[in-house]
Amino acid sequence: MLDLGGRDVNGSVRPLWPNATRYVVIDILEGPNVDIVADAATWEPNESFDVVVCAETFEHTPVWQEICGTAYKACRDGGVFIATMAGPGRGAHSAIDGGPIRTFEYYGNVNPDRLRNCLESQGWKDITVDQQFNPCDVRMVAIK
Repeated sequence: MLDLGGRDVNGSVRPLWPNATRYVVIDILEGPNVDIVADAATWEPNESFDVVVCAETFEHTPVWQEICGTAYKACRDGGVFIATMAGPGRGAHSAIDGGPIRTFEYYGNVNPDRLRNCLESQGWKDITVDQQFNPCDVRMVAIK
């Protein structure tokens, strides 16, 4: 299991996989549960994972497409990539602590059509992207 951007800011998805034999968290900042401090957009995996997850990270970076590419490299053939993110209409929030966004922080809600196009262009299969409007979330799952 690989968790991209999984520093525990206001919760973690880790408990959803209680039987994971290995759970690796990569984040750009040190913090709770972080195993590797690295930029998920440029990090090069040296192993493959059955599941790659990225929860509530894409809206905090202008290079979320590159994170999808990292997920593709890190996912074993037949493995699954799961991500959630803020969609159009969700208010800006800080990646540092979930509070108000600071002037130096990037924030941009993710358009579900752009997400699907990105995943298709990278070779992901069986792609499901959906959008909820309260609280304005985009969710996706894809298979390598």
